[in-house]
Amino acid sequence: MTVVEREELQVVGIAVRTTNEAEADPSRALLGGLWARAGAPGAFDRVGSRADDRLYAVLTDYESDERGAYTQIVGVKVTELTGPPEGMVAVRVPAARCLKVEARGPMPQALIEAWRQVWKHADPPRAFTTDLEVHTAEGADLLIAVHD
Repeated sequence: MTVVEREELQVVGIAVRTTNEAEADPSRALLGGLWARAGAPGAFDRVGSRADDRLYAVLTDYESDERGAYTQIVGVKVTELTGPPEGMVAVRVPAARCLKVEARGPMPQALIEAWRQVWKHADPPRAFTTDLEVHTAEGADLLIAVHD
């Protein structure tokens, strides 16, 4: 884990509102379905001005901390925010000081382990503003906003 500066970016994607408690219960979990929709062939073909071929997960609108509700948006980075296609949302991810955690290996287990590291981390403390996962063929990088 290292502390890095994240640049501002813009993402267009599909959103759900959930909690970690709900995600631990298969009957209430929403993230699996969100990722299934986002990973479907052509899921983001209608998004204009796409910046690259990575998938981005934006975690934002935190109610409180890791125990509260939050919104997760899975989508693509765009070079300009225009009206998103029907059924999608557009979000600006602000620049921030972040803790960078790498998730490598079989997914989703590597991602779950990376988040466990984040939940144990105390210094610098998490800001619970806007966090980001950047997914590539090699794995994912978590960019977790922290206090200065």
